[in-house]
Amino acid sequence: MLNILLFGPPGSGKGTQSKLLIQHYGLKHLSTGDILRKEIAEQTPLGRIAQHYIDKGELVPDEVVISIIEEMFAEKNLKGFVFDGFPRTVAQAKALDSMLIGIKKTICIMIVLQVSEDELIKRLLNRAKIEGRKDDELSIIENRIKVYQNQTAPVLDYYKAQGKVFIVNGMQPEEAVFKEICYNIDNFSQCK
Repeated sequence: MLNILLFGPPGSGKGTQSKLLIQHYGLKHLSTGDILRKEIAEQTPLGRIAQHYIDKGELVPDEVVISIIEEMFAEKNLKGFVFDGFPRTVAQAKALDSMLIGIKKTICIMIVLQVSEDELIKRLLNRAKIEGRKDDELSIIENRIKVYQNQTAPVLDYYKAQGKVFIVNGMQPEEAVFKEICYNIDNFSQCK
């Protein structure tokens, strides 16, 4: 099973690259952000909890996110997952590794999309104009980037210690980023 972590700050291109990876490798997309936005739109109890945090640009609590992920693993006959926006904390990373060990699987590789902060803000403000996402307002964007740097970036060190991290320049054209990601996946021994 090919399990890929696609990692990077908000606006780094995770969603775009996830779609390409899913098509190329036949994997299932697991985006906690998409799942939470759907729950919010449907005004479920989970959605109401998530809304409270997302509106402020904060992370949804670990236990809420982990319960979502556990449900996804119940599906059978999958080639693997592209994890987009998860794990966001070291506690979530450890919980994910434990879940995978429980089904005799592992994270094969972590791809980190590196993009400058100025470019992230530019991309997210542009996305706000196109998609109208409430969490893409400037003050919330700045908080999301700060939360990423303080709470999410330590996940990188967790997987770096396992020798699974590859950094990709996310400032390149979309196709070049995808080509570099695929090269890393196809040539990394833990992905075979």
